[in-house]
Amino acid sequence: MTSPQRLPTSLTPLDRALDALLNGVEPVAPVELMLGEALGCVAAGMPPLPAYPPRNIAAADGYAFCARDLVGASSYSPLPLSAPPVWVEAGGAMPEGYDCVLDSDSVDLSGPMPQVLAEAIPGQGVRRAGGDIAAGSVVAAAGRRVLPRDLLMARAAGLARLNVRRPRLRIVNVPGGSVTADLIAESARAAGADAVSSTAAGRDAGSIAAALDDGACDLLLIVGGSGVGRTDATVTALAARGKTLGHGIALQPGRTSAVGRVGNTPVVVLPGAPDQALAAWWTLALPAVDRLSGRTQRKTVNLPLARKIASSVGIAEIVLLERKQDMWTTLAVGELSLDAIARAEAWLVVPGGSEGFAAGSPVDAYMLRD
Repeated sequence: MTSPQRLPTSLTPLDRALDALLNGVEPVAPVELMLGEALGCVAAGMPPLPAYPPRNIAAADGYAFCARDLVGASSYSPLPLSAPPVWVEAGGAMPEGYDCVLDSDSVDLSGPMPQVLAEAIPGQGVRRAGGDIAAGSVVAAAGRRVLPRDLLMARAAGLARLNVRRPRLRIVNVPGGSVTADLIAESARAAGADAVSSTAAGRDAGSIAAALDDGACDLLLIVGGSGVGRTDATVTALAARGKTLGHGIALQPGRTSAVGRVGNTPVVVLPGAPDQALAAWWTLALPAVDRLSGRTQRKTVNLPLARKIASSVGIAEIVLLERKQDMWTTLAVGELSLDAIARAEAWLVVPGGSEGFAAGSPVDAYMLRD
């Protein structure tokens, strides 16, 4: 029987574990993806766009005029026209020399001579060239996630593909933790990664080690088997295929998490319990995904705390938050129930060197619903 793996006598501080994990990690090379595939990925450098619309177009159905020719026109003093007015459809190009559109109620065609019954100002009823997209704009700035509204802009500009960074993640599930592995895979895809999952043939070190050899990736995540029980062998398997940079992280929940390398590929071992895995995902794996994606920042919201958060010195603790009356209300600290996870709108980590935050203190929390 394989001896159980052991945690070190002292836990590795979270910031030290993260530094070791990210050491030498660089953004992956950009790829061109179809618009639907690029959604949620992080934008790489994109070429400047031409103006859209490329010329003035009608914003509504009506008659095209030159505004200066309509000065003084009203229902009390109709302006007779020497020729029938030009009709334009919404979205159609404006005729040369015309700069406004009047609706049909403002033009009387019932008599022998057409008459205009209202004035207009230049640009009325017109969408000007570059009004939607200014020349030189980009679909999304490098380092920012591609959002649905960015795809609208891309389609309007006639683009079929976007230049993005999408790191390849491989998730190895140690049998017994499929619910957690699915959660991490879905979280990875939501972060813009290309995530592929597989399950080790067994919980023993040999089976897990064999699963680690199954394909190249930019970040390897192993879910489950990180503890010190008799059937926990993930860290032993990691050491057999690469090296362990830290096992036993000063993180609550998630103390049995680990970081390492297989060749040049960074590895995060996440515990099998959902709350512990999420803690390791947020604090270790997600920063690695951001580094690989070239993401410049993650959305935070700064609000005061409704009540004090107390924390143990020496252990970084995850806090789940809910927004109420423009304040952060604490849902859970260190122990994260599934209900709290489902309700949470944001999270933050209390650093290991801190005793917590006083009531009323403004804190930056990472949004879970962005």
